[in-house]
Amino acid sequence: MILDGIGATSVIADDIIRILKKPVLAVNLLGFLVAIPLMCCILAYVIFIPIAREIASKLNMPVGVIATSLCLGTLASYELIYPAPGVYSAAKELGVVGADIVILGLMLAIPTTLVGYLYAEKFCRFGKSPTSVAEKRAKVNISRLKAYPPIVVPIALILLNIVIPTPVPVPVLSFLGNPNVALLIGVLLAFIAAHSFGLAEIKIWTEEAVGRGGAILMVLCAGGALGSTLAMTGVGQEIGKMVINSNLPLILIPFLVAVAIQSAQGSRVVTMLVVPGILIPVLPELGLPLEIVLMSIASGTFLVSHANDPYFWTMIELAEMEPSSGYRCYTVGGIVIGAVAFLMTIVVYLIVY
Repeated sequence: MILDGIGATSVIADDIIRILKKPVLAVNLLGFLVAIPLMCCILAYVIFIPIAREIASKLNMPVGVIATSLCLGTLASYELIYPAPGVYSAAKELGVVGADIVILGLMLAIPTTLVGYLYAEKFCRFGKSPTSVAEKRAKVNISRLKAYPPIVVPIALILLNIVIPTPVPVPVLSFLGNPNVALLIGVLLAFIAAHSFGLAEIKIWTEEAVGRGGAILMVLCAGGALGSTLAMTGVGQEIGKMVINSNLPLILIPFLVAVAIQSAQGSRVVTMLVVPGILIPVLPELGLPLEIVLMSIASGTFLVSHANDPYFWTMIELAEMEPSSGYRCYTVGGIVIGAVAFLMTIVVYLIVY
């Protein structure tokens, strides 16, 4: 809210629109590129959705288009590219870790995110065009030196902590590169940039942000609780066993087991942790390359995500969309890109193996 109020998101949105011919695609690729180093697709969405909303406002575009493009971009890389947490844990349990997994994940993720962008452009024209907070006020002129640091500095700190190889951990870098600390630094930079607007304005923006954040935390917890309750019932595992015992083509088994677990409990990381354990006893019968098994599982985590998925609520709350629009954009969009990722996995299997 502070960055909106001082006009920072407006400055960044203007730059993206002016420099890039396709701002909706640019937002999709931003989410795609940042979700992996942040190790969290939701966090990448939270960081960029204010800028995405500002772009939608300036282009008089339904918010569903750009919010879905951003969201599906974060999912495409986070679910398919090693070393994202879910892919890392599943690869380690299956015993298939190496450069081949990174390359294969990239081969699948890049077309998948582009399909997500096209789906958003074509089928997600839901929600109103957002009203720019900056445009509600008198025209605000803010320099790029104030607009960019609250966004760029936290991402840079997190990236440095991950990318820079050090034989001995650097305590200061580890501390500053912690996502919670890095984002807090971003908040402080936002307060510094807003100091000239006066304490009264900053207080209003802060209260609005805390109120919205509290509501999002509540629905996140509710969605997580629903997913955990369903997971405790074991319904996903039972459906997974039914799939394994069916007469379906073997290539479908890892994918459908992942779909069953994901649909039942909502957490992608949990799905990637649970499914390998279910499949390992039957891997000899499946006779599939482990890389294909891994990517089939990863493809299955895209669907079917709904009310038990915390990201579902984060997406619609921050975009100010109705749940019905969320199902059409987030749930159906996830099904589309998951199907694309899986079809490409099959193509790789038929050609390479």
